[in-house]
This record gives sequence, structure tokens and C-alpha cells, in this order.
Amino acid sequence: MRGSQAAAARTLVIRPLALLAVAATLVLTGCTSGVPTPSASSATAVAKDGATASPSVAPVLHPDGSAEDNLPLFAGVVAQVWAGSSRASGSAYIDALAAAGFARTDMQVTADESTVGNPAESIQFSVRWGKDRCLVGQVGPSTGDPVTAVLPQVEGGRCLIGKTVAVAP
Repeated sequence: MRGSQAAAARTLVIRPLALLAVAATLVLTGCTSGVPTPSASSATAVAKDGATASPSVAPVLHPDGSAEDNLPLFAGVVAQVWAGSSRASGSAYIDALAAAGFARTDMQVTADESTVGNPAESIQFSVRWGKDRCLVGQVGPSTGDPVTAVLPQVEGGRCLIGKTVAVAP
């Protein structure tokens, strides 16, 4: 009986640990920051068990949607610029966001350089969305990976506090 009791006790400990490991994996998988894009060589993905998964769809602009609806596209554009050679240029983010369909007239960006001419530790940029929301991004050496969020507008319909540079039309 002692052997079977020990085996039962191990099972009671191992099963919850295995379930915890699976749950943690699922949670962490949902936290990845990459933007899914369809593969040029395959329209569908095949899982390890042979089942066919639906193709990934790239985020798109939802002009009549909410700021939250448009955050995936905003974040994807930011990630693409961050991965390129123009990552330290605020205008590169503005140009890429405009190319994705966001209105330049609703954008703000901070300077690429400090007041003494050094590269900025971080660059912030935003797109005003609707009457009270903003899509806001921040990148730079002090930030690490790009950060994007939907935030409320500040007084005067602005998204960023402090000095910004002009966004060319």
C-alpha cells in the first residue's frame, strides 16, 4: 500500500505542475509582440498534429473603428520601422504611419536629438483618434523594445505633452 500511496502522491503533485507549465506557456505565447504576416510561400499553416490552421492576416486600418481597433496596425508599423535602419528617426515613424493610412494632420512627434545635439534617449509619436483617444508610441535606447498604447487625449486635443516638432504635410 505504501508504494501505491507514494505513486498517488507523486501524481497529485506532477499533474498540477504539468497543467501550470501548459498554462504558463499559453499565457507567454499570447504576450509575443511580433506582428503576424502571411507567408509568401504558404497560405495556410500546418500544425504538428497535421491539422490545417487558418492563415494569419496582417492588421489593417479601420477608419471608422476605435483606437483599440487600430492599435495592431499602429504597433505593427512601429515594429517594422524599429527593425530597420531608420529606427532613430521620428520622421521615419510618421512617414510609415502615413503610408499605412493614418492622417498626418493628427500626428505629433518629439525631436530626434537633445537640445545639445545628442541622439534622443527616446522618441515619442502619436496619432489623435476621434474626440478623446490617441495611439501613442515610444522608441529609443532608454525604452528597449518599442512601446505602443491607446491613451486619452490631453487638454487641447493633443496626445503628447511638452515640445514636439512640426509634422510635414
